[in-house]
Amino acid sequence: MNLMLPDSGLLFWMTIIFAIVFFVLAKFGFPIITGMVEKRNKRIADSLEAARIAEDAIAHLTEEQERIISETRASQAKLLQEAAAERDKMIAQAQDKAREEAQKIMDDARVRIQEEKEAAVREVRQEVAKLSIAIAEKVIRKELSTDDAQKALVDKLLNEVTEL
Repeated sequence: MNLMLPDSGLLFWMTIIFAIVFFVLAKFGFPIITGMVEKRNKRIADSLEAARIAEDAIAHLTEEQERIISETRASQAKLLQEAAAERDKMIAQAQDKAREEAQKIMDDARVRIQEEKEAAVREVRQEVAKLSIAIAEKVIRKELSTDDAQKALVDKLLNEVTEL
């Protein structure tokens, strides 16, 4: 028995079994296998198409996101500018109001100082008048202590009145 050369009967039966297995596989196995391969190819193609669509959608969403971010930044910058302008306006109004209040306080103080000055001047004048009257009274009493001096004063006053 030569191991390299098979026996003719063995070769015959191997050929028949191979033909039967090939026939069964060709009838039942190959269509299922080719169908599964075609389904897999279709699924892969569909997945690639879905991935391409998803990639396009992601690119579109990225562009949309960048547009929204730029709009948001522009809006934020505008709001910050408006807030700064409003702040400056409020500061200016507060400064104007403070100036007006300070001017009003200064004017009131000037008026009060003038009134107090006038009151002090009146009071000084009254005191001077009182002192003058007291001094004049003392001088006149001393000078008019005699009847001759009283007559001379009355004559002098009458002459002054008539001259007017």
